Amino acid sequence: MPKFIPYDPSQSKMVVVNYADQLQPGTFEHAIHFLIEQKLDLSIFHPSFKNDDTGRPAYDPAILLKIILFAYSKGITSSREIQWSCETNIIFKALSCDTVPHFTTIANFVSGYSEKIEILFEQVLLVCDEQGLLGKELFALDGCKMSSNASKEWSGTHKELTQKRAKIQRQIQHHITAHKALDKNKSHDDERRARSEQAMETLTKAHDKIDEFLKSASPRMGKGDNESAKMTTSKGTIQGYNGIATVDKKHQIIVDAQAFGEGQEHHTLQPVLKSVFDRFKRLDIELDDPIFTADTGYANEANMKYLHENNINGYIPDNKFRQRDPKFTEQKNNHSQRRPITGKTKVSLSVIPASEFDFDPVNKTCICPAKEQMWLRSEHVDRLGHKKIFFEGRLSKCRACDLKQRCMHNPDSANHRKGHGRQVSFIINKGQRAPNYTDWMKHRVDSDKGKLIYSHRMSVVEPVFGNIGTNKRLNRFSLRGKKKIQGQWQLYCLIHNIEKLKNYGELAT
Repeated sequence: MPKFIPYDPSQSKMVVVNYADQLQPGTFEHAIHFLIEQKLDLSIFHPSFKNDDTGRPAYDPAILLKIILFAYSKGITSSREIQWSCETNIIFKALSCDTVPHFTTIANFVSGYSEKIEILFEQVLLVCDEQGLLGKELFALDGCKMSSNASKEWSGTHKELTQKRAKIQRQIQHHITAHKALDKNKSHDDERRARSEQAMETLTKAHDKIDEFLKSASPRMGKGDNESAKMTTSKGTIQGYNGIATVDKKHQIIVDAQAFGEGQEHHTLQPVLKSVFDRFKRLDIELDDPIFTADTGYANEANMKYLHENNINGYIPDNKFRQRDPKFTEQKNNHSQRRPITGKTKVSLSVIPASEFDFDPVNKTCICPAKEQMWLRSEHVDRLGHKKIFFEGRLSKCRACDLKQRCMHNPDSANHRKGHGRQVSFIINKGQRAPNYTDWMKHRVDSDKGKLIYSHRMSVVEPVFGNIGTNKRLNRFSLRGKKKIQGQWQLYCLIHNIEKLKNYGELAT
């Protein structure tokens, strides 16, 4: 028989645990504990308590905040599971100082203190700035659409709900007609009659519910009647919110977090930018002509006009941005065409496209890739009604230019006595319209500088959503109502920023 170390499950042993020793430096739980105890001002919660003289003592907001932040960092959003963790998990016990708040207390704290959570978000942002984690030079913003605790069936615009009400009315009428037919024929099919009556009762309740809402709620043009909205995602249509985050490039600190019940992102750009500038002004954090970038979902004429009129240094491409960039065309061709297995491949240099020229449609000027001023050769309207403008390079400049082999279709003509310099043309309007703010933005993002700036967008903001969605397992909001969703979204963004403080701030040293 083999020999094993004996064990006795019924034995008793006293284990001494020091809760402070469980919060080891370098861990996220220690970062939470340190910030709440040493850096954050939690007196903002005190006015909510009225038990100074009478009443039962309440759980300290510090305790509740510690266990909620730690639970969210582990992907735990259920208040019942958080309570259970405080009973069984040593780290939760250390953070809660061996107290076990009831799950209703935890749930009420998450849903009832949205405004206070935003103040905490700003306090942590100030700590990030004090420790030099904000670059304040380039910000990227984007959104993450997630479902919420809302019914897709009973949500929609006034028009959609009116159509749904009309459809229910037709169904009710159908059952009434069928019921009358049974009475007329003196049918004894009691089972069919009972099903018809049950269906009419259910439909009538649904009709009255929609009718009451339509009479009491004012219409919102193009947006959901309730605070959430139907949104199209890669996984289908959801009923939920779009969590928008504005991220600083230096260490991917989130400087603004808002939730919107709107499926179209371009509605959110202006309020987000206003919130960013207001927050930095309120916190007395100085900004010196920062750059903002976002993807094509935020591009429309109104937003481009807003950026231009408010002198905001923004780079937001339209949905034709990649089609105008030859790099994407070459990439597509390389992946779509079959390469020969043997033999030599003919290599040809493509001519530098017009998109590489710095064209100003308002002042009608053009600078070539060699930074030389071109002269306006002509303007005319083609047969499709497109107004075109033609520029030509100075022949004397093109002859001596180092780029002529790549810039001209026939570079030898530049050396010919009767040759021409490089020629480019642009469509400055379609249908006889004047240049607009979208044209202004197109030429910003199509420039070499614009392409370089926009290339940073994905590496700045996308890892943030990867961290929150994958590492923190946030795939849906568990609350209902914009105010509560805003608080939950800011809690997750707060956790992200605390992690950055742990990894790059004073806590990391």
